[in-house]
Amino acid sequence: MSFQKAVEILSRSKNTVVLTGAGISTPSGIPDFRSNSDGLWNRYNPMEVASLNAFRLRPEKFFDWIQPLVSKIIDAKPNPAHTALARLEKAGLIEAVITQNIDGLHQRSGSKNVHEIHGSLNSLTCVSCYKKHQALVYIQPFLDDGALPKCTECGAMLKPDAILFGEQLPIAVWQKSKKVAQSCSVMLVAGSSLEVVPVAGLPMEAVRAGSKLIIVNHTSTYIDSRADVVINEDVAEVLPKIADEILQS
Repeated sequence: MSFQKAVEILSRSKNTVVLTGAGISTPSGIPDFRSNSDGLWNRYNPMEVASLNAFRLRPEKFFDWIQPLVSKIIDAKPNPAHTALARLEKAGLIEAVITQNIDGLHQRSGSKNVHEIHGSLNSLTCVSCYKKHQALVYIQPFLDDGALPKCTECGAMLKPDAILFGEQLPIAVWQKSKKVAQSCSVMLVAGSSLEVVPVAGLPMEAVRAGSKLIIVNHTSTYIDSRADVVINEDVAEVLPKIADEILQS
């Protein structure tokens, strides 16, 4: 019943925005940060390895921590959930994807209008002269030998453009994300427990503006009671079925 209702709502929507979290990428082999069983923050203190202050004081510790994650992201491939959203966007049924993920899998699956609200690993910025660098040239030496990325202009350390604890969200991306959230007719939350603020507030902003809300996530969220549909199942199984049902009708 919930599945069919989701299909009906999305089929009729003229302006759907999707909000995705770590749960859409775990089927691709990328570990979650906050799950109770094997989340990364169960093994590491985020303020010691992934905060802006920690990076400034001990960047080597940050890069030691992130090296295995970068390796997993490089090897990961988009899963059926990513592909389903790309298919729906290509058909004109999704306006934008707002993602909390830094893995780039939405773009690699074919999604075009992606707002990376927590940044990306595709580029790095010098902590001294602020020159931006593309990450591609630095990734393999880092993975092979642990070579830390240094600015070719001034020699200072380069920081990946993923947002760390204590760091502000990229303002332009945040403003665009708020705008599409407040103007959409349907928001689909996929693979997010909605625990990280301020992003967790976007579904509430959508609901307050009159949007319908669909949530597909393994666990419950704070806004389930306000949702039109809640499906507590695997996004990699549910989203492809939804896309098939809509696109074949």
